[in-house]
Amino acid sequence: MKEAASIIDQIETVLRDYHWMKKEVVRLQKYLYGRPAPMKSWGVAQYGIEAAMPKGSSGKSQMELRSLDIREERLHKRLERLEVRVYAIEYAAELLEDERDRVIYDCIIDGMSFREISYHIGISRNHVKKAKEAILNQLSQKSQFVHLLKLEKKAV
Repeated sequence: MKEAASIIDQIETVLRDYHWMKKEVVRLQKYLYGRPAPMKSWGVAQYGIEAAMPKGSSGKSQMELRSLDIREERLHKRLERLEVRVYAIEYAAELLEDERDRVIYDCIIDGMSFREISYHIGISRNHVKKAKEAILNQLSQKSQFVHLLKLEKKAV
């Protein structure tokens, strides 16, 4: 039971940190690549001639990575770690079955308070709190989400 509570606490912390992580991803992409990469194009299939043509990598090549100075290398590692977490948080809405839960989840990651969410949806704050707990429980049960976030199980 404590293990599940630990994972739920970690998921809650990651959701709370979503805003600064997203801003940090954009900042690091601008610093390292000169421009931010659109996240909506991750994993998008291409058809026709575009699918057959070779693509250049949006990231740095192995040769460039070796020549990076220590700071850029550290920033690149942080960028990769944060990109995975931001993508996982945005993908998690697809794992929820109920549309109302998806709306509440989106409001939570947008940083809305329970009062704002309850006013927006038209339910009480207590129902929003219960829905958030249910959402966190659902997400902690989804192994692909926990795996994407790479949450470590802490020994208590």
